[in-house]
Amino acid sequence: MHRQAMAELIKWKNKQDRKPMIIRGARQVGKTWLMKEFGRIHYRSAAYINFDSNERMLRLFSGDMDIKRIVTGLQLEAEQKIDPDNTLIIFDEVQECPKALTSLKYFYENAPEYHVISAGSMLGVALHEGTSFPVGKVDFLDLYPLSFFEFLYAMGKEELLSLIEHGEYGLVHTFKDKYIDYAKQYYYVGGMPEAVYKFIHNGDYSETREIQQRILWAYEQDFSKHVPVNTVTRLRMLWNSIPSQLAKENRKFIYGLIREGARAKDYELALTWLCDCGLASRVCRISKPALPLKAYEDLAAFKLFIVDVGLLGAMSGLDKRTLLDGSRIFEEFKGALTEQYVYQQLKAAKLPLFYWSADSGTAEVDFVTEMDGKIIPIEVKAEENLQAKSLKSYHQKYGPEVSIRTSMSDYRRDGWLINVPLYVVENLRQYVIQQV
Repeated sequence: MHRQAMAELIKWKNKQDRKPMIIRGARQVGKTWLMKEFGRIHYRSAAYINFDSNERMLRLFSGDMDIKRIVTGLQLEAEQKIDPDNTLIIFDEVQECPKALTSLKYFYENAPEYHVISAGSMLGVALHEGTSFPVGKVDFLDLYPLSFFEFLYAMGKEELLSLIEHGEYGLVHTFKDKYIDYAKQYYYVGGMPEAVYKFIHNGDYSETREIQQRILWAYEQDFSKHVPVNTVTRLRMLWNSIPSQLAKENRKFIYGLIREGARAKDYELALTWLCDCGLASRVCRISKPALPLKAYEDLAAFKLFIVDVGLLGAMSGLDKRTLLDGSRIFEEFKGALTEQYVYQQLKAAKLPLFYWSADSGTAEVDFVTEMDGKIIPIEVKAEENLQAKSLKSYHQKYGPEVSIRTSMSDYRRDGWLINVPLYVVENLRQYVIQQV
């Protein structure tokens, strides 16, 4: 399975000022596989340490932070000699041993020759109070579910992917039916590695849904394991409200939809927990599209997306028969799946995401991002009705150099508006550069 994050890890390995690496991401997005595969391909050996229920490692790291002593213990645990130049040291589920997380600081300061990479699904929510986090002493890599491009690669469709990457837009148009068919599959399967792997090998949508339900069940178990008892019920209510929140015409998160009379302060801890562990993410409103966008962020107004479009479909009970009904899947529950899909691809492209709405509430642009010093508004259209009234209102008010509408329609430029097909939105940065 090809992951774009592998290229970032190769750059990390070759950096002169390399720091220990922490991979962040929700549970089951492929962190363990990525670390092991990186070690297998790019090092002579890998010393893999899993801290989950590992009493020996808790004892090892309860002592002083003498790196020589720690490395000796790691060699014994992994049954693998550690060569500083040729061995990748892997710390998995590192949140279960906070002192191991602290040790990354000492690896960086006292033994930078070692290549240390770590991951933990609950970093930021499961650490014990008083844990010393190695601020400034580590590098970070955020890992998400497979993007649509990675899904195409996993399906063995490198040729289709190559057409997009090389800007062969005429040929992309010629084979648009293929891209649309695979986009439909991706909407249902999503990008969780286990679901994608099984679907590649048997094409069974029912088994894919079973895997997604199992992943959702595992997340529910995490709620009980890591969240204070008095917050678990509120967390579940908030989590289960997300599909209905996204199905509204105005997708701004409304606490009152969780239960009547709900207030922000009642759910603040639950919301923070979901975002910190990577299961959900806020896209906040900006009051004004000016640089830097972060300075104009309205933290009280936001849309809440979950980690994966396939899991969203599973939560909302999306029927697999929808795949057979023309473009219906793109329009399912008022285009919520499509907006989730676009969010996921833009996140994979590492673009900062906000949204804009007029103070009067009469217009809303689904996403606003920044590329190379330019502020880019993006309107998402799930159906063939391509009127972009809100985007036009935004353009008339702020006059951006580039305005994007993404839909099932083909590449084209209509004056101030550029249409980008949904199935290539991950390549948005390159396309905008070419057009401008």
